[in-house]
Amino acid sequence: MIRYALVCEHEHQFEGWFAASSDFDDQRERGLVECPVCASKAVRKAIMAPAVAGTKKKGEVAPAAQTQAVVMEAMNRIREHVEANFDDVGDSFAKEARAIHEGKAEERGIYGQATPHEVKALVEDGVPVAPLPPPPPKKTELN
Repeated sequence: MIRYALVCEHEHQFEGWFAASSDFDDQRERGLVECPVCASKAVRKAIMAPAVAGTKKKGEVAPAAQTQAVVMEAMNRIREHVEANFDDVGDSFAKEARAIHEGKAEERGIYGQATPHEVKALVEDGVPVAPLPPPPPKKTELN
């Protein structure tokens, strides 16, 4: 696995893990890499210091791989909880979130889609929003 420091067009910094160095470019071109903060797909690699691998016993699982598995499982559980308990408002998310925030609509948990511009406007206006973890990739989309 290769870890890249990534940054979106809005300067949100995050990291991504890829099986090979060419996978980042391939996945970005297919629209599979996006910022977890604002969902922007304009993502580039950031400068980072190289990691020096140490020795480990054969068959030992690297702590980073274990951490990644735990994080992925937690993200899947969050998504499943939201989908089971919140209202899917589709592409009306920004409008509905603003109405709830302003007291014009019933307070409830919602999820849906919003453009990066809509998300930025909601955040600037103090509307509490957070990106929903993406669904787990299909086995056909894995590296």
